[in-house]
Amino acid sequence: MPVLAPDAESETGIPKSPSEARPAEAMEELEHTCPQPRLTLTAPAPFADETSCQCQAPHEKLTIAQARLGTPVDRPVRVYADGIFDLFHSGHARALMQAKTLFPNSYLLVGVCSDDLTHKFKGFTVMNETERYEALRHCRYVDEVIRDAPWTLTPEFLEKHKIDFVAHDDIPYSSAGSDDVYKHIKEAATCRSAWSCRAFSAGFLFPLCSGMFVPTQRTEGISTSDIITRIVRDYDVYARRNLQRGYTAKELNVSFINEKKYRFQNQVDKMKEKVKNVEEKSKEFVYKVEEKSHDLIQKWEEKSREFIGNFLELFGPDGAWKQMFQERSGRMLQAFSPRQSPNSSPTRGRSPSRSPSPPWVFNKASPPSSPKAASASLSSMSEGDEDEK
Repeated sequence: MPVLAPDAESETGIPKSPSEARPAEAMEELEHTCPQPRLTLTAPAPFADETSCQCQAPHEKLTIAQARLGTPVDRPVRVYADGIFDLFHSGHARALMQAKTLFPNSYLLVGVCSDDLTHKFKGFTVMNETERYEALRHCRYVDEVIRDAPWTLTPEFLEKHKIDFVAHDDIPYSSAGSDDVYKHIKEAATCRSAWSCRAFSAGFLFPLCSGMFVPTQRTEGISTSDIITRIVRDYDVYARRNLQRGYTAKELNVSFINEKKYRFQNQVDKMKEKVKNVEEKSKEFVYKVEEKSHDLIQKWEEKSREFIGNFLELFGPDGAWKQMFQERSGRMLQAFSPRQSPNSSPTRGRSPSRSPSPPWVFNKASPPSSPKAASASLSSMSEGDEDEK
């Protein structure tokens, strides 16, 4: 975006704004050559000393309203966020995401304090400065990483990196003898231009600009201090874990007695795990046996019903066996009781009142119960015939 750069100063030594100096012969066209936001994620974010902003065009102050409306492509809104970023976690990433998405066309610069500065004002860190730099370089929201960032922002630092806005959570950050190290940014006075008004504050010459501080929301439930607290609280668990993974007691700064204690506890835990596995396998086996038993019982019940039905069909009151027995009994009776002679056959002078039957014919109603009874009845009949003669 071509702009006009003034080459004159006002009487007070402050550079004139573009509206105050417009002679054509004293102006030259300049284009913004600020670094552009990352469009691809195939490489980590660069360091500031590798790609510092060398743009010669005047970097006019933007208001929040102007930044939200959008800026030209070659003039991104330069947003700055800083911190320690030890044990980089989701809370850090979420804060950087908010800073990156504050405006449509934003370029996020992230300042990371060095080990010396952090140990002096905050305390010992888990990760060293190189590890913390690299963690930020590989965050997708970061466009540029500033190494050895200052603990308190100075006007020289803001001007050097052409920072438009500072993003941080609104909770007061007390450190280095101050109730809030961002207080001078939050309490910035209102003025028309970044260069039309200067004032002394806390021993530094600050450009007092409206709305330079943009608050972000802090993520509850996650912080570096919380993570360290969890590790300290469960120190024995993590010491045993690392001993089991092959770390030596010297590397873990563990005494000989504690090492033996941790190793014994690991053995006990292994035994408990084996017992637990055996119990689970036993439960699984019992479950399978119960399942198979249920299937067997169900099949047995089905077969039992089928057997009982077949038995009743064969031996029941109206069963096939009864019908077969009756049929055979009838055939036996027919065998022992032949057909009677017809009525037209001549008689041999017998008494009309009695028609004697042959001796071999049994009473149909009461058949002989045994061969002896049959022979007795035949003999009695013979004697009767003889008497008649």
